[in-house]
Amino acid sequence: MDEKQRNRRNLIMFPLGTVGRDMVYTLVTNFLLTFVLFTRELTAAQLGAITAIMVGARVFDALNDPIMGNIIERTRTRWGKFKPWILVGMFSTSAVICAAFNTKLQGWSFVWFFGLIYFLYSIAYTMGDISYWGMIPALSSDGDARNVFTARTTLFAGIGSVSASIFIPMFTTGANAIGGSTSVAFGRIALAVAVICPAFLCFVLFGVKENRDYEKEPVPPVSFKKIWSTITGNDQLLWIALIFLIHEVGNGVVVSGVGATYIYFEFGYEGGLYSLFTTVGMSVTALLMLFYPAISRKLHRKKLMGVLVKVSTAGYLLMLLPGLAMKAGAAMLGGVDLKFLLITLGYMLANFGQYGFYLILMISVINTVEYNEYVRGTRDEGIITSLRPFLTKLASALTVVIASGTYLLTGVTSYTNRISSLENAAAAGQITEAEKLASIHELLRGASHSQSMGLLLVMIALPYALMLISYWLYLRRYTLDEPEYDRICAELRARKEARGA
Repeated sequence: MDEKQRNRRNLIMFPLGTVGRDMVYTLVTNFLLTFVLFTRELTAAQLGAITAIMVGARVFDALNDPIMGNIIERTRTRWGKFKPWILVGMFSTSAVICAAFNTKLQGWSFVWFFGLIYFLYSIAYTMGDISYWGMIPALSSDGDARNVFTARTTLFAGIGSVSASIFIPMFTTGANAIGGSTSVAFGRIALAVAVICPAFLCFVLFGVKENRDYEKEPVPPVSFKKIWSTITGNDQLLWIALIFLIHEVGNGVVVSGVGATYIYFEFGYEGGLYSLFTTVGMSVTALLMLFYPAISRKLHRKKLMGVLVKVSTAGYLLMLLPGLAMKAGAAMLGGVDLKFLLITLGYMLANFGQYGFYLILMISVINTVEYNEYVRGTRDEGIITSLRPFLTKLASALTVVIASGTYLLTGVTSYTNRISSLENAAAAGQITEAEKLASIHELLRGASHSQSMGLLLVMIALPYALMLISYWLYLRRYTLDEPEYDRICAELRARKEARGA
């Protein structure tokens, strides 16, 4: 198989592998705290303990990512250095999420169980995640080809994430909840996702062929010094890491659970509403992922980011103005609450800009592999690419703090505890589904307008402010724009030719 045939096959097989992975990631990152909030009766201390566990586990997980990257760097098997870890990581992740969402424990017993299972998830998912994304630099070093690989893989990751974002709330909350309760529904969905994830990864395991030039080089030792020197010795990696972290904190606020809780409190306890909110909000990003390679040939990244900021600004204003000025249910358009429609359309525009930033920043992280080779003589793909999930997990830890703090400050936990009691009573057969829904509807009617507004302001102000900060830093500190990256790649080719001569 020649290089063109291999690239064509890889462009199909590699992106397909992430569909199930991102369903798992979305289930845990976007809905685990929601699952806990609406199925467990928690005191402030217990919610604080769960928040501390999630933050501690994600920080531990984040710190573990470069170590895992270093371990992958020295792996040598007949199947390459990536695939064995993908296989082990994803099967163990499937087992863990089945346990996480299928327990009836309550109170402090649940908190202790949650701590154990969450740390196991952190370790298991890291093995598969670092090895999967670490393959991209080994698939191609060509700038245009890498844009295509990254954009297409991000597109398919979005398909998995959006599918989960649509179906999970639709079938776990409200009248369509599987089994008549949120707790039962999450357990069954976790089982389904645990099967789907490894099924899609078979496309990678059996269909992808990476460049194995690394096998010609000596096996690097597992070294904390190596990890530290690689990260700190690459100034562009340090800056893009900070920029990526800032952006990801803002990008994760809505999907951390704050968005779902706002929709339920403001418009009604129906998962279909949040599914519609996320479907419309995420749908337009697919266009960006599809056309990014073509756009990137005509519009350089920094100019494109300026356009994306303007789109997001319009989106956040469209969320803010009706959110402050209109009352839910006061006006309808085609049977849909006009306030809900405007906020959803605003989120779509805001999300277009945010995910455009995410794609650009992710490519910018990967491009520091060649910069590292240029200034230090080694590519260190596993260590450098491990920084993206490291930063994503660190950001998600901070969004958990933001979400939990928002719930406690706005006082919504007093309502969610009572909803959890009703959900558990329905699961035990003590009340009917109709009685449960009627009681929850009546309960949420008592929530104050200020509580919903507090949730909405967190959804808008924080992501927008962090987006502007990351944009400002990118313009001033990240120097690997398209001409500079092409120059570095040409210099690396010349060095290799000189060594061959």
